[in-house]
Amino acid sequence: MRPKSLAETGSQGDLFRAHLDQVLNREHPLCVLANQIDWSVFEQEFGPLYVENVGRPWLPIRLVVGLHYLKYAYNESDETVVERFLENPYWQYFCGFEYFQNEFPLDPSSLVRWRRRVGSEGMEKLLKETVETAKRKRF
Repeated sequence: MRPKSLAETGSQGDLFRAHLDQVLNREHPLCVLANQIDWSVFEQEFGPLYVENVGRPWLPIRLVVGLHYLKYAYNESDETVVERFLENPYWQYFCGFEYFQNEFPLDPSSLVRWRRRVGSEGMEKLLKETVETAKRKRF
């Protein structure tokens, strides 16, 4: 089953919550990078790996791609990247969330399963797009 987008997972309880982009420093490197990456490239690349109406819906692609970027950029394990995500609003914004999250968005083992699904070629494409973004924007 295809993953839901982060916008589809929201609730009406968010009506009175402040958007992360309204409370974070937009000049922070992760905010700048999050706004420069063409996230649709990952949707197009990894979307076909999901099977419609089979099993439980997968996690949003931007979330798992963002967590993998943060994992490697900050030299984290699967467990610690998920733990740090929970306490860092900049990481949450980078991964596509509009509002601060106070619950784990996934189990760390989900990252392992996702890596198996995309394979080494998928991980290389993730790295390539990150490098291309840096070249385009001269980071």
